[in-house]
Amino acid sequence: MTDHVNHLRQPIGFPLPGWSARARPPRTAMEGRFCRVEPIDVERHAADLHAANLEDKEGRNWTYLAYGPIEQLDDYRDWMRKTCLSEDPLFHAVIDLKTGRAAGVASYLRIDPAPGVIEVGHINYAPPLQRTAAATEAMFLMMRRVFDELGYRRYEWKCDALNAPSRAAALRLGFQFEGIFRQATVYKSRNRDTAWYAIVDRDWPGLKARYERWLDPANFDAAGRQRRKLSAAGER
Repeated sequence: MTDHVNHLRQPIGFPLPGWSARARPPRTAMEGRFCRVEPIDVERHAADLHAANLEDKEGRNWTYLAYGPIEQLDDYRDWMRKTCLSEDPLFHAVIDLKTGRAAGVASYLRIDPAPGVIEVGHINYAPPLQRTAAATEAMFLMMRRVFDELGYRRYEWKCDALNAPSRAAALRLGFQFEGIFRQATVYKSRNRDTAWYAIVDRDWPGLKARYERWLDPANFDAAGRQRRKLSAAGER
């Protein structure tokens, strides 16, 4: 129950004195220890991303995306030009700093500066990026921009409710489950129930500290393997 009431003794939301619309995300890179997340560029990123995606021999990465698989490089470039160059969604490439190659895609979308709400989506990590420190750090860098740089209040993650890996990733990354919207949309000529997850600004300080402990160099051995999982990094 809320602790706030109006003059009629009706419960109301907590006050936000001085709140104003946030700025939209800039088209600038986010640099980490393991990766760089930068606005997508067809000429610079298409060939690397396409080659990395082809390592997904079964096409599993495309099952829950509204597009793909995309087999030919020219078709992938065309798809990028049509889909990835807008302001919303604002697509980024994830560059693995060990190789210098783009190996994943993620975007900000449904950007709503007035209430300070933004979503992360279109996430497609090719096999070379999956289960790496760079993959997790990319999500941290995007969160840090949303909360620390831009001051948004809410960061959303949505996925097909049948997409078990995405749902597990959301929880591992610190998003909280909020429910399922039944028959929310149609894609690839099939129904989608959508699972909703979110992080809000009051969650962020503790979650940020957890990420920073996990990303600390002392948490990785000489081979780059994590000593403690992200889920345990918040334990003292």
